[in-house]
Amino acid sequence: MSLSSAAAALDQLACLKKSDRMPVLFIGHGSPMNALEGNEYFRSWQALGAQFGSQRPRPQLILCISAHWLTQGWQLTAMAQPKTIHDFGGFPQELFDQQYPAPGDPAAARALSLLVRQRASMPLGLDEVQWGLDHGAWGVLKPMFPEADIPVIQLSMDYARAPQDHYAFAKQLKALRERGVLIVASGNLVHNLRQMQRGTSASQAYDWALEFDQTIAGYLQQGNLEPLQNFQKLGQVANMAHPTWEHYLPLLYAAGAVDAREPMRFFNTSFQGGSISMRSALWG
Repeated sequence: MSLSSAAAALDQLACLKKSDRMPVLFIGHGSPMNALEGNEYFRSWQALGAQFGSQRPRPQLILCISAHWLTQGWQLTAMAQPKTIHDFGGFPQELFDQQYPAPGDPAAARALSLLVRQRASMPLGLDEVQWGLDHGAWGVLKPMFPEADIPVIQLSMDYARAPQDHYAFAKQLKALRERGVLIVASGNLVHNLRQMQRGTSASQAYDWALEFDQTIAGYLQQGNLEPLQNFQKLGQVANMAHPTWEHYLPLLYAAGAVDAREPMRFFNTSFQGGSISMRSALWG
């Protein structure tokens, strides 16, 4: 299949015109409990979703990159009905009872796989059976789009790759925004579960957590996106903010899919447990 025919496959999805460029979201998802009604994060995601179809065009397809799907090589969910995955433990039954029956879009997944491979020579496999939508995806999408009527494709992250590879991969996704695809990257700007202190207020955080959060936020505010892929150069502060990197990497997918001068605003700029930054960003 040629590059032009793969592009034509995306066009056949009846997506929005090129003038209707979709935003890009980086959402700090934090605790799985945020997916239940009643807290400020749930309400903010709910309010954000309500803007689509009123203040913003409604997406025709959602591409979600979650911190919770790590693979060898990159993969896309390519099933017609992705299952709701409860990838956590020790939480109330109410959370395990949550379902998000949004459809998938196998045709779009196949077309996107071809587009990325031909443009960037990067492997992008198709998962038709095993995965679905994990809580990093459905936990934020369900409050935003509770009707579950917009097709969702989830993109995995190859954890063996360097941060620079993730950023380069994300740049191949930018053109999707002009075809009605909403890109939602779900992670956390700071994520250190070992250092969590339950009972702390949303304004309290460790010094290293504040420093990392504010340094990265400064890059985003300035539109200085290239240094984001070199976050490890921040040394011990970065090591404390991210003992493992999976919750930071989705930010690189959001940053790679936007333009440096594109309007951006923050929301949910607080912390959970002193060591999880809920800072989120909207571009476009």
